[in-house]
Amino acid sequence: MNIYPQECENLLITHPKVADAAVFGVPNADLGEEVKAVVQLMPGVPAMQSTTDELLAFCGQHLARQKVPRSIDYEAELPRLPTGKLYKRLLRDRYWGNKPSRIV
Repeated sequence: MNIYPQECENLLITHPKVADAAVFGVPNADLGEEVKAVVQLMPGVPAMQSTTDELLAFCGQHLARQKVPRSIDYEAELPRLPTGKLYKRLLRDRYWGNKPSRIV
């Protein structure tokens, strides 16, 4: 099933604790890929399990189950190109390493 990350990203950035978000597929032994979110929190918001639970519940209320990220990681600042476009490849490469994508 194809998941369009923009839908989840657009939702996450509406949450008051989220400053920026990137969503993409990461390796999963059983499914091939699973949905991962990498989030930049607003200043002063701690990256704790309770924050993760809150964000996952928020996504679960507004998205179909298969579109909800399986996990969330946190970054102090998400990488952007000089044009302001989110540079997801830097984030995605951390999770994929040498593994080939199973998306065709």
